Amino acid sequence: MVAATPLAAGCAFDPSAIHVGSKNFTESFVIAEIYAQSLEAAGMRVERLFNLGSTQIAIAAMERGNIDLYPEYTGTALIDVLHLAPIASAREAYAVVSSAFAKRYGIVWLAPSPMNDSQALATTREVAARFRLATLSDVARAAPELRFATIQEFLARPDGLPGLQRFYGGFRFREVRTYDIALKYRALLEGKADIASAFSTDGAIVTDALVLPRDDRHFWSAYNVAPLVRAATLAARPAIARVLDKISPKITDRAAQAMNAAVENAQADPADVAAAFLRR
Repeated sequence: MVAATPLAAGCAFDPSAIHVGSKNFTESFVIAEIYAQSLEAAGMRVERLFNLGSTQIAIAAMERGNIDLYPEYTGTALIDVLHLAPIASAREAYAVVSSAFAKRYGIVWLAPSPMNDSQALATTREVAARFRLATLSDVARAAPELRFATIQEFLARPDGLPGLQRFYGGFRFREVRTYDIALKYRALLEGKADIASAFSTDGAIVTDALVLPRDDRHFWSAYNVAPLVRAATLAARPAIARVLDKISPKITDRAAQAMNAAVENAQADPADVAAAFLRR
């Protein structure tokens, strides 16, 4: 995080540069770096303002003109910003958020990536085999025998545990314990929990060979990532869209999982991980 975060307070604002922002987690750092390095490779001057914090802070920075673009997720925009119900269809979710953001914020959604960092549940192969957990319907049925590790937010979100209980029925776990986001997978691997809340592109899925039961009834919203760009910036520099629309289709679930794992488990610098991705 330190390596990815510029000393913004000590830097003069350069209006001739494209200001690329990120939120405050690994995947946002890496994808923002991919955007920034792609624009630099096309001959554009870029300044990075990473680690901004929440979605609300990032959008406020866009509205003020402090940043020109940053990576955002359709599901986050739909649920946390627009306060709408989840939409499982990637195409429909994108259409709704792109239309609303253009009207409300003067922000353009460029081409989305196939990478879908949706809500998920994760378990080990051994637990999945023992309880026959292939789908979320299976988890709903087996929940009274399962210990659940999660973060506090998942217990209150409309697309978290309350939504699963309402939509699928069941999901009344034998035990529910909350952990810091980095510790819930440790609880799973150490046998202190049987299943954990997750995001589908978490690096631990690759590193620890975890299993994600399938959302067989299509409850969870699509969370495809895409570059958000201020309309004024895009009008002045339309080449931004040409550059980023070429790279976005290359950011897949597997690519994101591998990049997240490199940063979180191998302590690689997000900028180096992004550069390696672009070289490939």
